[in-house]
This record gives sequence, structure tokens and C-alpha cells, in this order.
Amino acid sequence: VDCAELVADPALLRHLADGAGADVAILDWKMPAMSGLDLFSRMRNQGASIPTIFLTGMPERSFEAAALDQGAVDFVDKSRGTDILTKRIKLGTGIMQLAARTPANAAMSAATVDAMAGGGRFIAGIGVSGPQIVEGWYGQPWGKPYWRMKDYVAIMRKIFARDEPVTHAGREISLPYTGEGSAGLAKPLKSILHMNQIPIYLATGSESTVKLTAEIADGWLPMGFVPGAMKEYGPWLEEGFRRAGNGKSLRDFTIQASVHVEVDNDVKGALQRLKPEVALYVGGMGHKTKNFHNDIMVRRGFGDAAKRIQELYLSKHKDEAIAAVPDEWVDMKSLVGPPARIRERYRAWEDAGADSLSVRSRQPEAIEVMAQAARLN
Repeated sequence: VDCAELVADPALLRHLADGAGADVAILDWKMPAMSGLDLFSRMRNQGASIPTIFLTGMPERSFEAAALDQGAVDFVDKSRGTDILTKRIKLGTGIMQLAARTPANAAMSAATVDAMAGGGRFIAGIGVSGPQIVEGWYGQPWGKPYWRMKDYVAIMRKIFARDEPVTHAGREISLPYTGEGSAGLAKPLKSILHMNQIPIYLATGSESTVKLTAEIADGWLPMGFVPGAMKEYGPWLEEGFRRAGNGKSLRDFTIQASVHVEVDNDVKGALQRLKPEVALYVGGMGHKTKNFHNDIMVRRGFGDAAKRIQELYLSKHKDEAIAAVPDEWVDMKSLVGPPARIRERYRAWEDAGADSLSVRSRQPEAIEVMAQAARLN
């Protein structure tokens, strides 16, 4: 990390005025020539949109509110050290494949990371994967994924709550285990670690599992989410909220969509770089009769292309499968091209119904372009 320390605040303004870039600015509340808040205002008026963190020995809420209201990303009490610079950033798993861990193991892992991060910051994302992975890699039965997810989430919530030793008589998972091979010695147990009720997001895309997600989860990692997808997904979510029976609605629920971002003046080239992954997932990530990524592409109106990609990929013609991926499909579910094109097309994503958007990219500049797009729209 390259750092520049500019003690005199006018020097910082000149530094920025000369076009110098920075990843983050850390300002002290009290500075020699002006207050940190005044300097921050001048930075913003000058057009410097650098993420800014305030350090202070005065941790009163009024100071914190003043800094955050003006657009600072964090406000840190110096007496507590700099290890809490990221106290507002959440930590999420992405998608934990539930066949890889028992619900107890997933709950313990999530609670441990949450405790290490200070508490109240962790999000557990869970998905079922597909039968080829579940049975071929993890050695678990595919069973009934709807009921397996429902049991899994219920057990995790009981573990987090610590109300009593955990028992669960589920259709797919039960605790204690009393099935084939049991020694008959199991008893209900309770974690010794006191835990937060960690939010659980489910990665789903079919009608039945999206409804289940809205019913039992705190948030959703949607498959196949693109601008306009809420026309299909919205009624399913509403039905899930109705089943929850507790007045739950979108106000109590987070939709965490994701998008590939590729910054490049050559739009065609950027689309091409994303096609190998599309071909892998649509063509080869699952059995011919059970491929959720292929199903999504069909539902979005690219049925012929999805069928052709799968035929080519499964017959080991991978290059041809990649070439068969339509530009239009990649462009629909991605943000690619020069920054101006990405900023323009981001507007549709901002209005698509998601609460948050995970940026999938190997380019550091993609994060900067997306941050600018979010501020401008």
C-alpha cells in the first residue's frame, strides 16, 4: 500500500487539485489550519470523491453523525486503535454449499467469524449446489433440497438462539441423529458460545425455493437476477412473505444481487472474456437433465442457445460452446465496456429491485467505476 501523509491541509487540497489519486483519505477531526470536517467539505466541493474515514479522540455521537451525514464512510475513535477501521463493513460467505457442512458446523463457523469481527457483522449465505456435486463430491444424498434447506435454516437458528439443547425432527435432517448406524447414545446439545442471531441469505432461483427463501430467510442471493427479473420473482417473494405469517415484507428482507463488471473500451472483447464461464456453467455445471444455470438462460429467452451450448460442452467441444454464447446474454447479466457505458447501464440495475449489488470482477478499476456509478445515479 502506498501512503502519503500531508499534515498541512492546504497541501492536501493542492495535491488533489493537481490530479493525484488516492484509494482512501484518513482525516483527523482536529487539524492545524482547519477542522477535518471543513477540509472534507472543501474536498467534496472540489470534486474529490475519495472514500474518507475520520479519526478522532472525541467519540461523541454528534461528531460521528456530522461526519457520516457529509458522506464519510467511517468514524473511528483513536483511543480504540485502528483495528476497527472497517467496523461498518459486513462479512459474507458468498454461498456455502450446505452438503459440505452440517448445519451445526455452518452455525459454529459463522458464529466464530462473527465473534472475531466484533459481532453483528457476519452474513451466512447458503445454497444447495446440484446433485452431481452433492452426491459426486460430498457423498451426500440429493434428497429433497426444498426440505433440506428448510431443516438446515431451522437448525442454525436454534443453535444461534441457545434457548435450549437443540432438537429438530425434520423431513431431511434431524437432531439428534437416530437413523441407520446410530449408536443410540446421542443427546440434545447446546453451544457454549453465546451467539448473535446471524442473518441467513439463501441462494435460490426456482419458484418453490424462492418462495421458501422469502418465508424463512433474512435475505436472498438470486440466481438469474437481471433488470426486469422482478416481474417473475416478485409474486414468488410475496407468496413467501404471506406464508411467513408475521407481516414480513420486502422491508424486512435483503435482495443481494450480483453482476460481472469488465472495464474495457472494447465492448466486444470484454463480452468475449466472460463467455468461458458462461459456457462452463450453462454447458457443464450439472447433468444434462438438471442444470440450474441452463434453466435460467432458457427462462430469460435464450433456450436455443442454452441447448446448443450444453450439447457442445458435454461433447467436449468447449471452444465451440464458448463461441455459441450470445453477446446479448452476457450483456444482459453484466456491466461491460468503457466507464461511461457502465455508468449509463448501471441505472437499470439500480432500479431493478435489489437492495445491494455484489461486484464480480478481477479488475480493481471496476470497483472504482461502480462506486462512481452508484454515487452519480
